[in-house]
Amino acid sequence: MKIKFLCAAAAVATAFASTAAFADETPEVTITGSAAIVSQYRFRGISQSDQKPAVQAAITASHKSGFYVSVWGSSASAGASAVNIGGTEIDVYGGYTHAIGDTGFTVDGGLYGYLYPGASAGNYYELYGSVTKALGPVSIKGGLNWAPKQDYFTTFGTATKYNVYKYLEASVAVPSTALTLHAHVGHNAGGFNWVKQYVDYNVGASYKIKSITLDASLVGTNVSKSDAGGANEFYRATKPVGVLSLTASF
Repeated sequence: MKIKFLCAAAAVATAFASTAAFADETPEVTITGSAAIVSQYRFRGISQSDQKPAVQAAITASHKSGFYVSVWGSSASAGASAVNIGGTEIDVYGGYTHAIGDTGFTVDGGLYGYLYPGASAGNYYELYGSVTKALGPVSIKGGLNWAPKQDYFTTFGTATKYNVYKYLEASVAVPSTALTLHAHVGHNAGGFNWVKQYVDYNVGASYKIKSITLDASLVGTNVSKSDAGGANEFYRATKPVGVLSLTASF
């Protein structure tokens, strides 16, 4: 699949969202969005903003059948930082989600495209799938993202021409409060390895007041300074750090 397809998908997603938002005759489509400020942007445990604050926004159009399309964007790192993705990231994705009767299980899957206008050689796409189980105030989710052979791996000469990312998440809504506790652990293997196959984690809490959510999390990986060959910039991008975010949803 070519990046041209992903660019076209972005245009379709934006057009779909715009049309649905203003078309009263299509109440089966729901538009949601968010805007956020984060102390730094971490993706799978690795800083994508050179350990600096970032601004982010998203919009999603969801059909009552379970199909949805989304566009998400963030400021990002560039220049001489350990992760140079051109200063901006735009993600376009779409898929299908469905609750399985009253079992508490929800399945989700689709196609995810990562676009970097200032560093287009880094564009890539993944197929994703997940299963979530609700147990009262507790939610448990397991998922997998697979990046098949594509231009990214050839351009950067990676030893493995694909990537697999597996993860497990859990969250619990504290009864009678606006507080939610959450945890995540993931494992990356393949062309997106960061000096080695690595594990990332995220443990934190969020507090929601109306449409505003404040989150504080500890985010990191198991990549050590010795793994990074003593290179401080590579280790700084992966070492454990506290991340704060403030998100407004609509």
